[in-house]
Amino acid sequence: MSTEDQRLPELATGEDPVVSAAMHVARQWKDVDAAHLEAALSAMEPSLRREHRERVMRMGMTQESEKRQYAERQEKRKHVQHLVNLIVGGVVAVGMLAGGVLVAPHYWWLSTLMCGPSLLALVKIFVLRRSDASDVAAVADATRRSTNAGAPPPVV
Repeated sequence: MSTEDQRLPELATGEDPVVSAAMHVARQWKDVDAAHLEAALSAMEPSLRREHRERVMRMGMTQESEKRQYAERQEKRKHVQHLVNLIVGGVVAVGMLAGGVLVAPHYWWLSTLMCGPSLLALVKIFVLRRSDASDVAAVADATRRSTNAGAPPPVV
C-alpha cells in the first residue's frame, strides 16, 4: 500500500483529526494478512529511520541557531553597556572639570577636590568598571591635604 493511496477521510464535526486519521489507516490495513503487513512495515522502517534522523538533525541545527542568536544578543548588550559607561564617564569628567574651574576663584580647596584624584577615581569607576584601594587612598589623601591647607592657622 503506497502513501499516495492514503488520503484522510472527510472529518465529521466534533471529531478529533488525529483519531479520525488513525481510524482511516486502521481501516485500510485491516484486510491485509500478517505476511504482507510484516513486509510493508519492514519496507517502511528505513524511511521512518531516515525521517527521524532528519528531524533530530533539524532540531539540533535549530538549537545551535538559537544559542548563536543568544550569544549575539549578549554581545550586543555588553557593547551597549560599555558605550553607556564611556558616555557617563565623559559627562562626569567634563562636569567635574567645569565645576572645578567655576568654583576655583572663590573656593580653591573645592576646586582641587573636584579636579584631582576624585575625578580620576570616578572616571575609572564608570569607564573601567573597577575601583582599587589605591584610588580610595589617593582621594582620601587629597581631601585631607586640601582641607588642611585651607584651614586657618591655630590661635596661640
